[in-house]
Amino acid sequence: MTAQLIDGNALSKQLRAQVAADTVKLKAQGLTPGLAVVLVGDNQASQVYVRNKVKACEDAGLHSVLEKYELNMTEAELLARVEALNNDDSIHGILVQLPLPAHIDAQKVIEAISPAKDVDGFHIASAGALMTGMPGFWPCTPYGCMKMLESIGYQLKGKHAVVIGRSNIVGKPMALMLLQQNATVTICHSGTKDLKAMTLQADVIVAAVGKRNVLTADMVKPGAVVLDVGMNRNDEGKLCGDVDFDGVKEVASYITPVPGGVGPMTITMLLVNTLESAQRALSEKQHA
Repeated sequence: MTAQLIDGNALSKQLRAQVAADTVKLKAQGLTPGLAVVLVGDNQASQVYVRNKVKACEDAGLHSVLEKYELNMTEAELLARVEALNNDDSIHGILVQLPLPAHIDAQKVIEAISPAKDVDGFHIASAGALMTGMPGFWPCTPYGCMKMLESIGYQLKGKHAVVIGRSNIVGKPMALMLLQQNATVTICHSGTKDLKAMTLQADVIVAAVGKRNVLTADMVKPGAVVLDVGMNRNDEGKLCGDVDFDGVKEVASYITPVPGGVGPMTITMLLVNTLESAQRALSEKQHA
């Protein structure tokens, strides 16, 4: 059995087309969804990510603002910019690209973003909303993973999901989203004694540790669904994930490739969140 691919590029196209269509409707009501992306310093990878985010916005008809600042920008200056964006009615989503320079407290900056504009889903209020099942913004990468499972019609109720990784950006929110869909969830990490024993029980495995070949074919139950969130380079310098793709695809029923899997979904869910923020803003205005 060779696993079916869950194509992140194809699913992204569908979702972005929907965002574009909904944006046209909002514009007809006099509101253009707006995303502000703030970049401090000259991190090469961050510049690529930011460019892709801005382009995706523009392609979907959203209003996009890119603010670039020098590496020596002070924390106070950045916090002042965030506050100005919080008060800007043309902006519905604020994204401060991480990592920030060492002299700036990233958590402080994230907490300065209004929860109503926290389209990255990193604010403590967003984390609390996810934890308690209240409306809020879900972090884009795990949210994209949920959309991928939805796209194959996968029913999580009663299934055992294993998440490898416990970051605040992917692992923890991923576990909570799976739990909301009535999956039984196990979170594994560097302190897990026997990872293989855990993953062999899993119906769904999400690998999100940023370490090559953390999941190999002998660790996967036949027919499991495998989502690979990792972004690494192999010995030849080619992009690869956390999963030994060639081996695991012969055991799993569905698998996400790297590249072309979860990656494109992350930016897509950012657009979805920004659109939702704009829709909420319009709704509040109409009910005011």
